[in-house]
Amino acid sequence: MTTDDSGKGADLWVMAPMVATVEEATYFTTLAREHGIRSAGVMVEIPAAALMADRLLTQTDFVSVGTNDLTQYAMAADRVLGSVAAYQDPWHPAVLKLVGEVGSAGRSLGKPVGICGEAAADPLLALVLVGLGATSLSMAPAAMAGVRTLLAKHTLAQARASAAAALAASDADKARTAARAALAPAS
Repeated sequence: MTTDDSGKGADLWVMAPMVATVEEATYFTTLAREHGIRSAGVMVEIPAAALMADRLLTQTDFVSVGTNDLTQYAMAADRVLGSVAAYQDPWHPAVLKLVGEVGSAGRSLGKPVGICGEAAADPLLALVLVGLGATSLSMAPAAMAGVRTLLAKHTLAQARASAAAALAASDADKARTAARAALAPAS
């Protein structure tokens, strides 16, 4: 393990990609501990991992949802195959429901749930992801200002209401519209 400038152990977090089972998560966490790593987590990139998030998080310190892969596998839509590109939308309620499962598990177990992938760069979707239980968002630096601005304008309760509206929709476009409408001031 590396050390920081003070000579103390660095707060190093490691995670394993493409974990599908609790056994894999347990194996990875055990291996990380044997090598002196204090924070071990897994990527949630396939629906099986999202559906088992409550059990994965009993074996790990955190998870990070890979929205690009999770969307691809949930929607059975290869990212490079143009004929199914329309299915590659993280706004689809099926994908959001999977993220919500992970967020709920993290909340109930008091463990961090990160989001990585292009989804967090969309300010409105970032707000919905926070409403679903995300505790950290990873995005390109160019997206930070827009995401920060929208998050600062809304409470966690509003983020949760927006997420609930998106989850209730029947497709990605309707989810996006519903999430936006849930934030509109009552007239």
